[in-house]
Amino acid sequence: METNSILETIDMISKEKLDIRTITMGISLFDCIDSDGKKARQKIYDKLTTKAKDLVKVANKIETEYGIPIVNKRISVTPISMIAAASDDKDYVAYAKTMDKAAQDIGVDLIGGFSALVQKGYQTGDTKLIASIPEALAQTSRVCSSVNVGSTRSGINLDAVKQMGTVIKDLAKDDPVNCMSLVVFANAVEDNPFMAGAFHGVGEADCVINVGISGPGVVKTALEHVKGQPIDVVSETIKKTTFKVTRMGQFVGNIASKALGVPFGIVDLSLAPTPNEGDSVAEILEEIGLESVGAPGTTAALALLNDAVKKGGVMACEHVGGLSGAFIPISEDNEMIRAVSAGNLNIEKLEAMTAVCSVGLDMIAIPGDTTAETISGMIADEASIGVINNKTTAVRIIPATGKSVGDEVEFGGLFGKAPVMAVNTNSPADFIHRGGRIPSPIHSFKN
Repeated sequence: METNSILETIDMISKEKLDIRTITMGISLFDCIDSDGKKARQKIYDKLTTKAKDLVKVANKIETEYGIPIVNKRISVTPISMIAAASDDKDYVAYAKTMDKAAQDIGVDLIGGFSALVQKGYQTGDTKLIASIPEALAQTSRVCSSVNVGSTRSGINLDAVKQMGTVIKDLAKDDPVNCMSLVVFANAVEDNPFMAGAFHGVGEADCVINVGISGPGVVKTALEHVKGQPIDVVSETIKKTTFKVTRMGQFVGNIASKALGVPFGIVDLSLAPTPNEGDSVAEILEEIGLESVGAPGTTAALALLNDAVKKGGVMACEHVGGLSGAFIPISEDNEMIRAVSAGNLNIEKLEAMTAVCSVGLDMIAIPGDTTAETISGMIADEASIGVINNKTTAVRIIPATGKSVGDEVEFGGLFGKAPVMAVNTNSPADFIHRGGRIPSPIHSFKN
């Protein structure tokens, strides 16, 4: 390698907060299915602790040997609603506890896959799992849950949308912080390494390694060198920068794959902010030329950023997947928080931004008295954006029990803090209570 390339990478890591945000091992649990729930849970525990026993050790070794920060080590599993459905268990809280115990014994940070895919309807396992979510997340510390309520091919399950509004409200009653472990999707992807939405898709191999890489600070620093230049220069600069970042992700993924003896899946190049200064997606948008994120032009700048990130990543790695783009979680981005606190950014503008970013309404605190129907309405809006635009969208919102607009909710660590944002109080209840399924859009018919 050329000396200047080595020094550039060192600067990216030491000064610009480039890191491997997660190494996630995806594990299929289909061979753990058993009509006896107790036996199924034992099989799950045994498989997880066997397949992932060296995951943390290998990640730590890579981090030490190459000097590349690996922030999280995680596991994703086949949606539990499918695995547990063969049993006669009345609820699936015990499955969540099994996942949690395995994660703790292995030493990983989080485990995802307490999930259900109900975009077109429910099977018995989906019904039981969704009903179990509030208790399951309240009684575990490392389990993450997701529910897919819509897809471009199937439309939107409005009954599931209605139910998830209630589930989120019930989850917040115990502790609003529990809500950060639950995400509601449309067009969920099968190889997402990021939490809380990761699950191991049914079309995936028995066991794979997926890598999520991040570096908003690297992109912002690169853009500082092209101030005042045409917007196509900005796009090209982002592409070249993300190319370099993705190469590092593939490098780490290949090493981990060989060391663990499992196939390398994908690199997810998602610009995921943290509460640390200089690690902000909002600051990238402001570097492009906005006085504040939320100003007119914000959606256009984010669209350019998201597209350039994908183009750079695809050129750098033969297997790019997951979500790959820009995340806009409020609580995890200090500049986003400042924009909200200053009145420059509201939920309506965030919703517009989700039409062009990688996810959706993410880590947003709302007043504790927000109704379940209003939350369902927010989910329906986000799902519609995803379904119509054939992209992944999601909702991860936190009803802040006992708090109102202007208060703050503390999550700690990488999850930061979130100012409680105002929500339109006009009711969508009559719409939500209609139930049924919103048909898929006409352009979904591709055959």
